Amino acid sequence: MIGVDEVGRGSLAGPLLVVAARQVADFPDGVADSKLLKRHKREMLFDLLRQSCQFGEGWVRPVEIDRLGLTGAQKLGLKRALRALKVNYYEEIIMDGPINYFSRRYRKVQCLIDADALVPIVSAASIYAKVLRDRFMIELGSRHPRYGFESHVGYATPEHLHALDRFGALKRIHRQFFEPIYRLHEMQLWPE
Repeated sequence: MIGVDEVGRGSLAGPLLVVAARQVADFPDGVADSKLLKRHKREMLFDLLRQSCQFGEGWVRPVEIDRLGLTGAQKLGLKRALRALKVNYYEEIIMDGPINYFSRRYRKVQCLIDADALVPIVSAASIYAKVLRDRFMIELGSRHPRYGFESHVGYATPEHLHALDRFGALKRIHRQFFEPIYRLHEMQLWPE
């Protein structure tokens, strides 16, 4: 069975990451929805999950999200993740969420709300995706320290919104067509 989850969909900055996971050995104890786990627990499980699962990553850059919209970006990330994991069309797949973004060639797809909390292989994909994207955003924070990416990882927190008001949006990092970025773009608040 393949489990699929994504992270970064509602973020103002940074990539969307879709992850497909296939179990190859016993899961470590404590696998759960990544949103319910503290960062140190996710990091610990990440290393253990790399021994018990194979993963396919589908990264979608902010410029691609702007060009394709969220639905198109989700489909692109899913396609990249499935290709990276070499998923065949007849494998059973469970994806977190109510919407089926798969091509019709995939024959055994189930989309399930809260699958990341209910199905361990989807939980594994959730943890893997969250840790990888958080690491990416922390690294981005070290290159752009005024924005606080290491704490909010690109989401619309008061800290992030304050930084946007104060410093403007970053062209290749912030999603141009998301509010309030779009408003800043119209005001031409784009630092180099």
